[in-house]
This record gives sequence, C-alpha cells and structure tokens, in this order.
Amino acid sequence: MDGQRRYLALIMAGGKGSRLSPLTLDRAKPAVPFGGRYRIIDFVLSNMANSGIRAVYVLTQYKSQSLAEHVQRSWGARMGYDQFVTVVPAQMRMGEQWYRGTADSVFQNVHLIEEFRADAILVFGADHIYKMNIRQMLDHHHAKNAIATVACLPIPVSEAHQFGIVQTDAEGRIIGFQEKPERDPTTIPGDPAHCLGSMGNYVFHPGALLDELRNDSERKESRHDFGGEILPTMLKTGRVFAYNFGLNKIRGVSDEVENAYWRDVGTIDAYYEANMDLKNVVPSLNLYNWDWPIMTAQFPDPPAKLVFDEDTRRGIALQSILSGGCIVAGGFVKDSVLGRNVFVDAGAEVRDSLLFDNVYVGRGARVSRAIVDKNVRIADGDLIGHDPARDRLRFTVSEGGVTVVQKAKDTLLTRSRNF
Repeated sequence: MDGQRRYLALIMAGGKGSRLSPLTLDRAKPAVPFGGRYRIIDFVLSNMANSGIRAVYVLTQYKSQSLAEHVQRSWGARMGYDQFVTVVPAQMRMGEQWYRGTADSVFQNVHLIEEFRADAILVFGADHIYKMNIRQMLDHHHAKNAIATVACLPIPVSEAHQFGIVQTDAEGRIIGFQEKPERDPTTIPGDPAHCLGSMGNYVFHPGALLDELRNDSERKESRHDFGGEILPTMLKTGRVFAYNFGLNKIRGVSDEVENAYWRDVGTIDAYYEANMDLKNVVPSLNLYNWDWPIMTAQFPDPPAKLVFDEDTRRGIALQSILSGGCIVAGGFVKDSVLGRNVFVDAGAEVRDSLLFDNVYVGRGARVSRAIVDKNVRIADGDLIGHDPARDRLRFTVSEGGVTVVQKAKDTLLTRSRNF
C-alpha cells in the first residue's frame, strides 16, 4: 500500500549557521564539509534516497551558490516527474521579501506542493548529522491518521533546556510544547528520566498544511515558524503525533547507540567533536555501512598515499581518515580527518585536527586541535593550535579551544570549484 503513495520532501537549507563562523562566512551551513568528503546536507539527502523518497526540493537562501553547485553535482540528475532533487532559490513569489521563517519558506513555494499532489509532505532540516529510515516515520504517520507528525529524540532531562520539548499523552498524541525549559520539563509518559526533544523534521497531510500556511501568512504578529506557530495551532485537532526517533532502525545496524545517533553540529566545538568521532575504531556513526550509504559528489581523485621511509623522513598516518588525493610526504598524521588533496610535507605534524580540501601543510609545521578550511597554505615551521593566545591574534578560537583557520582563496593546489 505504501508503495502506491506519493511523497514530496522539502529540505530547509537556507540557514546562516552563524555559530559556525568562520566556516559559514562564504557558504550556507548545510554546505559545510563533514567527514573528509561529505557536506552536512548529504546526510538528509542520503536518508531520503535510502528510504525511497525520490522527489525532493532543496529550499535555499543564504549564500547558496556552493550548496547549489554541490547538490547539482551530487544529486541533480532528474529521472522523471516524481524522481528528482532540485534546488529552489528564494524567489520572492509572495512579495518583495525574503523568507520570514521556516513556515514562510514553504508558503512562498506552495505552488510546488499543489502541483505535485502528494499523499504526504515531508519538511526536514538540512543541518544535522544522523541516519534515519524515514519510511518508518511515514508508516507511523499513516497508522495514527495524523495531520502532522513530529520526529522527536529522547534526551536526558538534564539536557532539556537545549531543545524544544514535546509534551505527549500515553498514545503519543502531542498536547503541548515547551521551548527550551530551564526547569520542570515534561518527561516521556512512563519514562521520567527522558524528555522528547523536537528534531525539526515533520510530516504533514498536504491539505491541512496548505490551509494552515495560508492562515498563518495573514497573521501579522506571527513569526511564521513551524515550531512556534503552525504546529501549536494544529494541536486543537487532536491529530498531531510524535514519532520517537529512538525506535528507528536502519539496515545493517544492530547497535542501539548508532540507530539513535543524531548530532546538532551548530557550534564549532560540536562540529569538531562529531568529525573527530569518525576516526575512532568503533565510531558512534559508521560511514562504512554499505546497506545505508552516505552519498556525495564523485571526483576523479587519485588514491591517498603515504610516501618516504627514511629515518628522517617517513610518511605516517595513525587512526585517521584520509580522503582521495591526499599525500603524506614524510609527515605525521594522527587522530585527524583530512579532506581531498591535502598535502603534508616532510617533518610536519597534524594531530587531532580537521583539514578541508586542498590544504598544504609546510615542512616542519605543527597543527594540533584545529580546523583548517579549504585552500589554506600553512607555512614551513608554523605552529597552529599550540598557543591559543597567539592563535587568537590570527584566527578564530572556539570556547572549547579549537583553532579555526579561515578559508583561503583558490591556490595552485585547487582541483575543483568545491567551495
């Protein structure tokens, strides 16, 4: 029965990601690289593809050029009327104004929903790292005869102040919301140690969604936000339900921790830690599951290689991820994630760091606990991440002490316009 239903996904990819600055100075947050060869948006798009959701519009706004190029290169082949991934830039279709909120971004593209005639509309964010079988959420939505379903993550009570908390009855029906409560958060019925935090992923009945979007557009005091206005207004119907992401299962995974893995990489420190976890022997997020692959753009990069085996010059990489085209030419890399075409020269050391595409680490340079953005050339003998006070004079240093080197302009090492 589900195979006969038609689904349309709208991916919200217009966020600035200001807390990720300077990584977002020239790109939208969903376009920020992750894990050596991916972009953040690849995770939600891969979840859609692996779940059989083939009709996807990506709604963009803020500094969207590199995001649009990446989606076109990675996902842009249109296979038919109901099989596509298409970037939709902000077009001011409802007047001379940009999107005023998440709901308004969908309302300004309401013609896409009307033309497709779907059985359900999926509105998902593009800012998080996770794997999810979205079909299971859709099955839950239909089984409950819901007009709206909210994906929710079980979180400890101590972390409730970081999330929008969803209040439910014993049947999973949503009866209220708490916006980042500082005290007395509502817990899951039967589980006093956990709350349900909204993931910002929704499934809607098309007619109910369109009616509410039109009504909301006329409210002058509205913030035009799904969590703030649309969903609370829908609650009076008694047909808004929560979907517990903690129960979601993906192919090829039996570990409960990985099945429930979800990371908001909205700050430099959270983003850094999520990347660093990937190089662990048993990472919380396994990128090597062939039953649920994370897909991205393909480039004609040569294999990574480690060269030289001399007493004074030996290419070594330990417990690290090296992407295509990397060359460790007598340098030393440990506990790090290297993007495409990174070159580590003789005597250089890279530890506990994340290097984006086309970075050159000069002879004798030492990089520790740092994020180095694209195309940066680190001078011979330079020190990065060893002296926070000194680093703050040249770079950005996060609250957790991670040094971030801003993206440089294209250099001779650049292999593509991969911002």
